[in-house]
Amino acid sequence: MNHQQHHSNHHKQMVEDFRKRFYVSLILSLPVLVFSPMIQNFLGYSLEFFFQDYLLFALSSIIFIYGGQPFLKGFYSEIKKREPGMMTLIAIAISVAYIYSGAVVFGLKGKMFFWELVTLIDIMLAGHWIEMKSVMGASGSLELLVSLIPDTAHKITGDEIIDISLDQIKKDDILLVKPGEKIPADGIVIEGESAINQSMLTGESIPVTKMKGDEVIGGSINGNGSLKIKVVNAGDDSYLKKVIHLVEEAQKTKSKTQHLANKAAKWLTLVAIGTGIITFISWIIAGYDISFAIERMVSVMVISCPHALGLAIPLVVAISTSVSAQHGLLIRNRTAFENARKISAIVFDKTGTLTKGEFEVSRYHSFLSEYSDKDILKIAASLEANSEHPIAQGIIQKAKELSIATFDISQFESMTGKGIKAVWNDHEIMIVSPGYLKEKNITIPATDKESSMETIVYLLIDEKLAGLIALSDSLRSESKSAIEQFKKDGIKVYMATGDNKKVAMAVADILKLDGFYAEVLPHEKVEIIKNLQSRGEFVAMTGDGVNDAPALAQADIGIAVGSGTDIAAETADIILVKSNPMDILHLIRFGKATYKKMIQNLVWATGYNALTIPLAAGILFPFGILMSPAAGAILMSLSTVIVAINARLLKYSIKN
Repeated sequence: MNHQQHHSNHHKQMVEDFRKRFYVSLILSLPVLVFSPMIQNFLGYSLEFFFQDYLLFALSSIIFIYGGQPFLKGFYSEIKKREPGMMTLIAIAISVAYIYSGAVVFGLKGKMFFWELVTLIDIMLAGHWIEMKSVMGASGSLELLVSLIPDTAHKITGDEIIDISLDQIKKDDILLVKPGEKIPADGIVIEGESAINQSMLTGESIPVTKMKGDEVIGGSINGNGSLKIKVVNAGDDSYLKKVIHLVEEAQKTKSKTQHLANKAAKWLTLVAIGTGIITFISWIIAGYDISFAIERMVSVMVISCPHALGLAIPLVVAISTSVSAQHGLLIRNRTAFENARKISAIVFDKTGTLTKGEFEVSRYHSFLSEYSDKDILKIAASLEANSEHPIAQGIIQKAKELSIATFDISQFESMTGKGIKAVWNDHEIMIVSPGYLKEKNITIPATDKESSMETIVYLLIDEKLAGLIALSDSLRSESKSAIEQFKKDGIKVYMATGDNKKVAMAVADILKLDGFYAEVLPHEKVEIIKNLQSRGEFVAMTGDGVNDAPALAQADIGIAVGSGTDIAAETADIILVKSNPMDILHLIRFGKATYKKMIQNLVWATGYNALTIPLAAGILFPFGILMSPAAGAILMSLSTVIVAINARLLKYSIKN
């Protein structure tokens, strides 16, 4: 059983425990109410017998010990940690009512609070039960992610197919996925074709067709075709397990807003205890009897429980992190997510975010007489065979189309943001960006007319410019509408790319960007971010999480995009599973909605206490208005339920 399932089962047991305690206490409360002198007077009937008070004491004792146990245990735990909270208030309130009433039964002159005591415990148990069900509902989305992991997999060994458990799956295993089954691990399709439903993982609204060579994500649901897949990541290395871990961590992480709420709840507890004591003393000094003073004190302590305040933020956190994960938005840094509302400028990397990132070779030619145009493509494809970059895939695909066989290279090395290099036949070969040529003062010969949307990479052999390969990458259909929406929301949009100026300008013109930076290296992107920040902008940076790591770290909010099954972007605050710019818009709007819900809940929780504490203390008593402890408990529980319902409405905010 994994940690999440264990936590979930524990939560279910607690919900069941509160439910059971509530019903047992409620049933035992009925005779307490029936035989209570105050209720009898109020309803105009009389039921008296010799041991009536002792029966009331006995039944109330059972309810106090059994029904009040969670609050008394909570009180002990809070005092031990020196962090008094809502359990402290509830425990003090029910203990004062119980001890004083017991003393009255055994000879002290005064009024018994047994019916107030038992109804107070019943209402508090009901409130906790409802609250815990709400919390469980909030983390239900995460449970849904956990449930996507199948129990077994069909492993192919030779001609035999055997069923194995998930923990037996290893990298490079060949698995059979039958129609309608969940895919047990991240892998690559080696045989078959099928439509895969990955909506619960990436937010894709329609099934995605997968065929030989395509990646599949563990936890997604296979359609009507059978697939054979080769395992790439299994167990804790799988995409789904990483997502679950990230969501759990994000839910545990406290943002500044949550720290503020926790601090406020702690102070409210101390204020409530102080106000309760002052209320008691004030009514005694005013000449009222001890029973009346205790009733006021208990009412103040119950109604001022910072329950709603304590729940205001954690519920929103639980819902926002799990729901966003279902839509392919993975939150690593909660404060950054909540700060999305402040974004005034966003810097996009171009390839794969604003554009499709699917490059096709449009032309290639040699600058050296000893190498033909085809040689240039052959050398480039051999070198790029070791790279995962979209440009590399475009070059390799062109070589395959032309049936150009590649050769082996050695000492492959990636030069972050500049290109790649290796050794072939004692020659150093490199594929580099225009920025690298500029940096090394290598002159680019005049070439035939190039398209404004072409991306050009250069082949160097022993540091001599040997040839070029031009590729075209088309804009994403969503980019234009996303940029328009950013601008409507008052966000300036910039682009920083390692690509040449002509391509960058063409993209910027079509999308009507506020500005662009071309032929920039990773360290130069950092300077761009710093420059925008110095102008007072709150900057979000979107990049691939590897080449753009320094810029992601420098930005106020770093968003790693297009990471597919690789979600290990350590410097990013937020990771987007897909490279769709609309998802960034949804992320920012969902961040705003989340923060708004937090503030609404905080305002409600604190405003409720500000209004009800004076009422409970008896400020309107001269006008004949008095609030009983039970009425206070109902209002307190109602406040908690309102906060829970408001938090759950957040589910409908994403992508709306």
